[in-house]
Amino acid sequence: MLRVLRNPTYAKLFSAQVIALLGTGLLTVALGLLAFDIAGDAAGSVLGTALTIKMVAYVGVAPLIAAVVDRLPKKAVLITADVVRLAIALLLPFVTEAWQIYVLVFVLQSASATFTPAFQSLIPAVLPEAADYTRALSLSRLAYDLEALLSPTIAAALLVVISYNNLFVGTSVGFACSAILVLLSRLPAPTAEGPTMTFWQRLPLGAKVFVRTPTLRFLMLTNIVVAAGTAIVLVNSVVYARGVFHLGDAALALALACYGVGSLIVAVTIPWVVDKIGVIRTMVVGATVITIGLVAAVTVTMIATNTGAGWIPLLGVWVLLGMGTSLVNTPSSRLLADASTPANRNLVYTAQFALSHACFLLTYPIAGWLGAVNLTGAAVALTLVAVVALISVILQARIVDTTGAVRPHATKSL
Repeated sequence: MLRVLRNPTYAKLFSAQVIALLGTGLLTVALGLLAFDIAGDAAGSVLGTALTIKMVAYVGVAPLIAAVVDRLPKKAVLITADVVRLAIALLLPFVTEAWQIYVLVFVLQSASATFTPAFQSLIPAVLPEAADYTRALSLSRLAYDLEALLSPTIAAALLVVISYNNLFVGTSVGFACSAILVLLSRLPAPTAEGPTMTFWQRLPLGAKVFVRTPTLRFLMLTNIVVAAGTAIVLVNSVVYARGVFHLGDAALALALACYGVGSLIVAVTIPWVVDKIGVIRTMVVGATVITIGLVAAVTVTMIATNTGAGWIPLLGVWVLLGMGTSLVNTPSSRLLADASTPANRNLVYTAQFALSHACFLLTYPIAGWLGAVNLTGAAVALTLVAVVALISVILQARIVDTTGAVRPHATKSL
């Protein structure tokens, strides 16, 4: 897996990704604590609204910007996005009102909606060999999982000696380092393109590929299950830690770290799992694990809200949800790679970026707004969403198997 880092361009891009991810992880912890300071026990509502706005930026902005910048130099696009994110991170420590969080989160996440798809679409060009590309996918997923573990751990250690507002400085440093590494990278020259398309022709192209491709329709359904499991962790962890169990700031970091542990456990074994049972079945298992985790979350929440006990079981549930999420997300990039071409890859990746985050427009409000009224009710509602989506996932998986839509090398190469 690590041999792809011998490619100097990919090594720089991967380092930029890792450093930016660590900064973003610190932002997640700091934003949760800031929301609790502003809104107290209603922090879930504030955080749910902020994360919903984040998804609006991803869903509404990503396809538009991708169509606009599709012809622009990727290096300039990535660096500009990092600079915007850096500036917003430096402003967040001065926030005193919830509406200020909402505005800054929208701008920051609009920049992220520009950066991430453009970054992901570069990797197949940097590593054109299928074997190297799939190793890069696994390594990239490992980076996400390590970040989910390391960022909360680092945040917990820092919170012992500094206030959470200073974590935003770490976020800005991460974006600055990312921009510098992208600047130093020698990106591949753009490939020859066919006839130039207009903005309005490029805009829906990625979504059209999703509609006509059975494996991508399957991927879309798994995105819904992932959104249900992720929402309860990201939105309500601070409510459980501070509001239900009355623990300190570091407890939020610990809860998020447990979610990361679950992802990491799967990330290091996923190539073996996929080799044994295939991409589609691995993702079905992941969606099932998430749904089981949500059922367990309902039970733990009922006990915790009535007795105040259950912190350790909750951490165990978060580990389970992290495992299921990684089982779905890690192989999913292979489906995107197989369903796209060099000419439309950026737009297909952008469509996945937008469509997957559109699912959070349903789950974040459930976790935040309903959770502010009834935490158990929010857990039940998210579980019902996951159950319905899981049934659809299983049915679509059978269609994919019947049509033979997954090429053999897509299964064996991970």
